[in-house]
Amino acid sequence: MINDLTGTLLLMGYYLVFLLLLPTGLKVGTAVPMEAVRKLQHILYSFSVFLLLELFSEWYMAVAASFILAILAFPVLLLVENTRWYRKTFVDRSKKGGELRKQLIYVQLSFSALIFVFWGILGPEWNYVVAAAVMAWGFGDAAAALVGKALGQNRVLHYLVDKGKTFEGTVAMILFSGLASFLTLFLYGGQSWQLSLLVSLVAAPVCGVIELFSREGTDTITVPFCTAVTMVILLILFPVWGVKV
Repeated sequence: MINDLTGTLLLMGYYLVFLLLLPTGLKVGTAVPMEAVRKLQHILYSFSVFLLLELFSEWYMAVAASFILAILAFPVLLLVENTRWYRKTFVDRSKKGGELRKQLIYVQLSFSALIFVFWGILGPEWNYVVAAAVMAWGFGDAAAALVGKALGQNRVLHYLVDKGKTFEGTVAMILFSGLASFLTLFLYGGQSWQLSLLVSLVAAPVCGVIELFSREGTDTITVPFCTAVTMVILLILFPVWGVKV
């Protein structure tokens, strides 16, 4: 219990420093574009999953810490988001505020669902898949937005796709999510580089397609979960099919 309490405090400290002080400092004190700061924030969200996987004794304690974080942060953001100080300091694209609150809830729901399924139900031997899926989303989503805005020339025109998404952004999503998932499966998951590569080559296009058709920020939930499901299926089937890895 003491270790879990310590983990909760460390998780809150991580969010305070890397998800609040660092982004606001970059926005106020530097000329870094806000979109770059936003996507850095998403990547830092992604890295927090390692704290949930490593600092807690059981899956339900990690989920509880995630909910405690959301319960404490949500009302604070609600109280300050209509102030001039908030609009000047925080990285929030919404004119009336609320983007940070929504993102906070999406991230914690996403991480909690992943931990429940791929640690709680399947067992701790599969929890590395949670990290691989989250890293694929974090780096892939950041690349999609930054490359799409900087280099995107060909917009995806489909009624199920948010305006502004481009083919160039989707390609960047696939490339960076594949690289992030490969490195996580290999370095953190302890899988062979061959198996990590094969799984990433299949999972990365899934990331790209799911992100493309996820609207209004819901990719925070849809991309990691669909990616994790894809990875587990492949990790089970490749040995059954006799793929030597």
